[in-house]
Formats: sequence, C-alpha cells, structure tokens
Amino acid sequence: MRTMNHELQTAAVDFYTYPSVGYDDWRYAFQTAQVRTIQMQMLSRATLLDMANAQDFQAAVGLLSATEYALPQAGRDFAEVQQVLSARRQAARELFADLMLDEPLVHLFRTRDDFANIRLAVRRALTERPIGTDYSPDGNFPPEQFQEVFEQDNYDLLPDYLQDAVEQATLAYYQSAGPTSGQDKDIRQIDYAIDNIQARYKLNRAWQLKSIFLLSLFRIQIDLTNIRTVLRLKFREAEQVPRIAGTKADVFFQGGYIEPERLHHGLEFGYESLGSLFAVTPYHRIVESGANYLAQNKSFLGIEQQCDEHLTGFLQLTVIITAGPQPIIAYLLMKEHEIRTVRLILTAQKNHLDTKLIVDRIS
Repeated sequence: MRTMNHELQTAAVDFYTYPSVGYDDWRYAFQTAQVRTIQMQMLSRATLLDMANAQDFQAAVGLLSATEYALPQAGRDFAEVQQVLSARRQAARELFADLMLDEPLVHLFRTRDDFANIRLAVRRALTERPIGTDYSPDGNFPPEQFQEVFEQDNYDLLPDYLQDAVEQATLAYYQSAGPTSGQDKDIRQIDYAIDNIQARYKLNRAWQLKSIFLLSLFRIQIDLTNIRTVLRLKFREAEQVPRIAGTKADVFFQGGYIEPERLHHGLEFGYESLGSLFAVTPYHRIVESGANYLAQNKSFLGIEQQCDEHLTGFLQLTVIITAGPQPIIAYLLMKEHEIRTVRLILTAQKNHLDTKLIVDRIS
C-alpha cells in the first residue's frame, strides 16, 4: 500500500492552474445553499478599492456604513474598528462550526489558533518572559493551561501535534546558536519549526479525512509559502543582510506540488529570469510578477497580493460543488481574508500610507 509521503513526492502536476476541489456530498445540501446566500453579502472588489482610494480614514470607514462592518456615527476610532472586525470574524467561525456536519473538520480548522497560541507561548517561555494570558480562545486546547504546561514542563497536557511543535521549536531555537559558544540564538527559528510542523499536520489530517479538497488546498498553501521563502532569501542575499543561523535551502516545506529541486534552483536565478524557472508550473505569473515587483520596489507587497489572489481563485472554484463541505470551508477562508483586507486598508488609511501601496497590496 502506498503511503501518503510516497503520493506527495511522486504525484505530478496534472492540472493547468488549480487542482481538483473534490466531489459533491449531498449531506450538505441545505448548508451549501445557506452559505451561498450569505456569500452574496460579502464586500465587492469595487468597495475595497473605493476604501483604498478614499480621501482619509473617516471616508474609508463611511463606505462601510451600509454593510455588516458599519460603525456608530457617534464614534469611529480605530479601537471600535478592531472590535467590529473581531466580532465579524467570531461570527464567521461560529457559523462555520454550526454548518459543518463533520466535527473533525471543525477541529482541524481550530488547530490554526492552537498553533498560533503555542508559537507565542514557546517564544515567551524560551526567552524567559511571562507566559501571559493574551491568547486566542478559538483553538481546541484551553490556553489558560499554558502556565501549568511550561512552569512544570508538563507537555503531556498538550495534544500530540502541539507536543511535536514545542519539541521541534525548542530544538531549532537552541541549535540556531551554532557551535560557537556565546552566539545569539535566533527566535525566528521557533516560527519556522512550528510552521513546518503545522504544514505536515494539516497534510496528514487531510489524508486521513480522505479530503481531496483539503489536500489540494494545503499543498497550494505550502507552494505559496515556499515561493515567498525563495524571494525572501534572495532579497536578503541581494541586500547583503546576513542569513539567520541555519537558514539554508532546507527551509522549504515538503508536500507541495513544486519539486524541491526547482525551489533550490530558484535561489541561483536572478529576479528577471526567475519566472521562466516556474514556467511549467501553475505559479509562473505569481513568481514573475512578484519577483519583478520586488526588484523594482524592494517590497513584498506584490508577491503577497499575487499569492492571495491565487488562493482566492482556488477557493472560488468551489462554486462547481452543488453540495459539500468545500463551499463552507471556502466561505470561512474568504470571509477571514475579507476581514484582514478591511483591517489592512483602514490601518493604512489611519497611518496615512501612500494610496498606491494600499492598491498594490489588494488589487
């Protein structure tokens, strides 16, 4: 019997732009119809661009007055914006949990907050800072137990996937100092180690759940992360910024559609020819556009925008599913992206950022 790792390492890219989103599951007929109706209330691209091009913060907020993000006329400060956006995200997640018939899928998406929480807790523990209490309550593991876990080194209290994250992050952090005594440790290695564990965990769960859609989604996410890593490493080298300890080509996550060798070669190509290296992959336009923007503007706005657009395009393909969990998952992710975009635009407007920068990031 072929293992998941064998499948992931040998499967060819047999699609032009996007992989399969799976098949219908008629248990979700009512839930899919409901989420389709709710989706119609999402902000249009035109509205987001109008907000980006608004005269100032107050004008941008005013464009939300007829939407679910509307603020009271009496006060429109940024604290109120944060409250509204947090409430909208919470409502979207609660709706997702209510509509999803398969509890393992709800659990899987809640692990996103588990990993975010453990990343913060490990950073604090390893740098001898207070563990604190400012964690997301939306995960599966209660964050109020972090104090006991780290004070007593009682990692058995954590679920297996978080135990692995703590172990690998701790090891990476202490190894980042290298063999030279007294060399500073690199806290960024904690993030990389935990992100790597999270990516592997999601792939394994998608395989166990026999979800074609989730396997496609998570492999795309790995590819987009690896593409960003290629550009960030190239930029760091071009700007003569010292690489962090342990940063080599092995920082690429495994399990995506792009072969590791192509990613390694990407570190040797110039920005102007990097797109050609990915010409036979679904990511040619993303890499070419992102690399050109980086070369011209010394900014990652271009690649971030291209990655967001590509992933959203895949999620929108779930429109072909008449009934199934895929449209519900897609709605959650697109709604969260909408909320992040609104926050980004309003933050930029509040801080008087150049309109061109805002537009470049979202369009």
